Amino acid sequence: MNQAQMQLQAARDADAAVYDPIDLGNAQDKFQQAQNAVAKRDYDDAVQLADEARASAELARTKARLGAARAQIQNKTSANQQLREQIDQSLADQQQQNQSQASGLPQQQQTGDMPAPPSSALGEPVPQGQGFQTYPQNPNPDQPAPASSTDQGGHQ
Repeated sequence: MNQAQMQLQAARDADAAVYDPIDLGNAQDKFQQAQNAVAKRDYDDAVQLADEARASAELARTKARLGAARAQIQNKTSANQQLREQIDQSLADQQQQNQSQASGLPQQQQTGDMPAPPSSALGEPVPQGQGFQTYPQNPNPDQPAPASSTDQGGHQ
């Protein structure tokens, strides 16, 4: 009776009520019948019923452990699938970004933003002969415009 009672408790602790309620119920019924047989002093039936209760409780505990392991595997499988989908999406995003960079279009043009020049280029003087050069407007079109200092490389 003690072994049957210990196995019943172990089955309950393993959540047999969730994963295998039929075998747990069977074990509890057999244990109750064994207790009734002891009360009637029918010890031969009590021993057999207690042994059946112990076996059913052990079966319920084993099935409960199996059910819990399957549930854990299912949870891990779902989590792995979500991670795979995230990785696939990340790889697809990265591949799309690589293709757009390979097409020669800067990333800023794709988003509509204009790229800013590097900060080092902003403070540098324009080298002579490059960039815009302004000439004073010639008020007299019949005479040639005066030469600027940039045209002669020095002062007038």
